[in-house]
Amino acid sequence: MHRAFLIAPLLFLPAICFAADNTGSDVARALAQHAVIVDTHIDAPGMLTEHWMDLGASTDKNGAKGREFDYAKARAGGLDVAFMSIYTSAQQDVDGSAWQIANTMIDSVEALVERHPDKFALLRSPKDVDSLRKGDRVLLPLGMENGAPIGDDIGNLKFFFDRGVRYITLAHSAANRIADSSYGVERKWHGLSPFGKQVVAEMNRLGIMVDVSHISDESARDAIALSRVPVIASHSAFRHFTPDFERNISDELAKAVAAKGGVVQIPFGIAFVNPKGAADTQAHFRAINDFNKRNAELKAAGKPEEDRDAFEKAWSATHPAPATKIDAVLDQIDYGVKLIGVDHIGIGSDFDGVDGELPDTLRTVADYPNLVAGLQARGYADADIRKILGGNLLRVWAEIEKGSGKP
Repeated sequence: MHRAFLIAPLLFLPAICFAADNTGSDVARALAQHAVIVDTHIDAPGMLTEHWMDLGASTDKNGAKGREFDYAKARAGGLDVAFMSIYTSAQQDVDGSAWQIANTMIDSVEALVERHPDKFALLRSPKDVDSLRKGDRVLLPLGMENGAPIGDDIGNLKFFFDRGVRYITLAHSAANRIADSSYGVERKWHGLSPFGKQVVAEMNRLGIMVDVSHISDESARDAIALSRVPVIASHSAFRHFTPDFERNISDELAKAVAAKGGVVQIPFGIAFVNPKGAADTQAHFRAINDFNKRNAELKAAGKPEEDRDAFEKAWSATHPAPATKIDAVLDQIDYGVKLIGVDHIGIGSDFDGVDGELPDTLRTVADYPNLVAGLQARGYADADIRKILGGNLLRVWAEIEKGSGKP
């Protein structure tokens, strides 16, 4: 699944590093509870389809670690708005199952809200945040990771908007009908496809945020230029730390996102924020490409194909995630603030999407206070921390909604 596709590196800034403790200070916890925390990328729906757990209760049972997102952890960490990732893979695009899987995932989020209306609520507009989060509810908007479920039908954008999707990552790990992927060895469109340009225009009209994470530089450049309203990078670290890893956003594109009024949301996964992790991820994609070519040749020759599960097991055994501290994420935020300004940085953790490969003290949604403590230790004012935690994303979302012409 896509967890294996989300790993990135980092060269630490020459700043003093202050590691937060495991619980965050009382002051940090208080700010996390009082601020509106918006995380634009949590992969809970995909986890539910693999192994169901009731996220309305603590998923930690009998000493065993549960999910990185559940209600108990969300409230402990102060999380208010958790974008549920409706992820479909490149293979599901190819085999035609993406539309079905996306709708099933949306159903799972709706079912969670129906079971626990006192704990969760669906969120379709930033205007409703204050009213819906009363009573300690965690709000669940939807973000579609990979535009594959749209298929060839532009009308599916309205269909998924009506189902609650409020951003779409145009492509994921391979080129689709809309755009090229940053992971793709070969580029199909060298930017947005003709259909992709229609998709961006229709997303603007509907009020769906255009997400340039995962897509190639050429595709991102096209999307930013074409969009009439701000765009977002829902979970992208800075390529400054990982020069050969296109999955992370370049300085040029980050500046373009900011100039358009958008935000770059920083992920937490080791795959994004650790240089060794990113190098391994890039190598993994190349190895998969070679693996697929070998299997295609074996199949054509009528010979037995290699086993994909065995390949992945062997890869994981020889490429363990490197130990990483929370400072790696703080360094990303520092760099982004210096590059494009504090008004254009947010968080998109990728919790439940990176196989637990996360920095020390930043392992679940209960740990946002540790991030807050780290930012405070680095001298950030509370007002700026509030912007990073969620204020910036809500402002941009409101601008995109307003730009759609909807009331």
